Amino acid sequence: MNVKSRILFAFLCFLAAFIVACQKHEELAPSINTSTTPISIETSLRTDNASASTETIALGKALFWDPILSGKRDVACATCHHPANGYADNLDLSIGVNAVGLGTNRHFLNPNTFAFVKRNAQTILNTAFNGMDANGNVNTATAPMFWDSRVRSLEAQSLEPIKALEEMRGNAYSEAAALDSVVARLKRIPQYQQLFQTAFGNAQSITATNIGIAIAAFERTLVANNSRVDRYKAGETSALSALEIRGMNAFQTVGCASCHSGNMFSDFQLHVLSVPDNTKNAQSDAGANNTYAFRTPSLRNLRVTAPYMHSGVFQTLDDVVRFYGRIAGGNSQNRNVTVRQIDPRIRNIRIGNNQAAIVAFINALSDDNFDKTIPASVPSRLAVGGNIR
Repeated sequence: MNVKSRILFAFLCFLAAFIVACQKHEELAPSINTSTTPISIETSLRTDNASASTETIALGKALFWDPILSGKRDVACATCHHPANGYADNLDLSIGVNAVGLGTNRHFLNPNTFAFVKRNAQTILNTAFNGMDANGNVNTATAPMFWDSRVRSLEAQSLEPIKALEEMRGNAYSEAAALDSVVARLKRIPQYQQLFQTAFGNAQSITATNIGIAIAAFERTLVANNSRVDRYKAGETSALSALEIRGMNAFQTVGCASCHSGNMFSDFQLHVLSVPDNTKNAQSDAGANNTYAFRTPSLRNLRVTAPYMHSGVFQTLDDVVRFYGRIAGGNSQNRNVTVRQIDPRIRNIRIGNNQAAIVAFINALSDDNFDKTIPASVPSRLAVGGNIR
């Protein structure tokens, strides 16, 4: 072989290797909405918290951590939504009143006549974006809240636990009297008088409505969406492993993205899945309008917020993905739900041999860089975060 032939042969070998490498890269390239850009904390505050002042947010944070909002002054919002647990509680079903401890260490006191909270506590990270549409727009007034979307807006949602028997109210007063009772308490605390005055501008500003506005303003600052997936989609090609990229592609092709769509990986709609009931509940949880439909949760930051689903019956993300595989096999997982009642989009999911890759991708949607600060004290001078020690 002469010199020219050897050069030509070497070039052809190089060209063949280059083509193979390009093909492999294309196989790994993401196929899901790569035009979607990461959402920054600044965007969150601008789009959803534009009217909130620094003073309103500070008041909301104080209220969030203060057990003065509960009937026996022992449960705060932070009791079940603590930064140490990704702003969830790591329990299958939450434990509210008449209890002590944080996260998996929380337990009822004896004697006890209260039930577990009916459903699993979702993280409040990124609730600023609940209801986000395909164009990245959020209507805060109609944003769906809770697993059954029974309340709209973060302002309205923040007041519901105060009225709920098992969550914060206990038997200190009736549900109808709960908000008025809490308002009366706050009016007797000089520091809250000043905080409300500063935030809302008048001495008559301690109202249930303003409590909701303040807590919602604080919760909208709790944003965590600079995950490795976001960084990959922004151009940092080394942010994801080959397995995670494979999972990102499979997530789209097997049907997961039909409900877990958009920047928040949720369509925020109600779907019937046939998730098993939690046996700790005395009755079956029939979901929205007694249809066994539940709202699609965001998939962000799930790595630190197990257990999963509205009933908290799945301990790992592998359990969750395996559950979808069983449904696709034509098996309802809740005896109260027939196969025909299950959303067809769920029945048509085909996980195949992609389970490990999809789980790896979902884990890569977590961002640990969120506000974890805990106030040294609260205006009531009660235990910060409630009875959690």
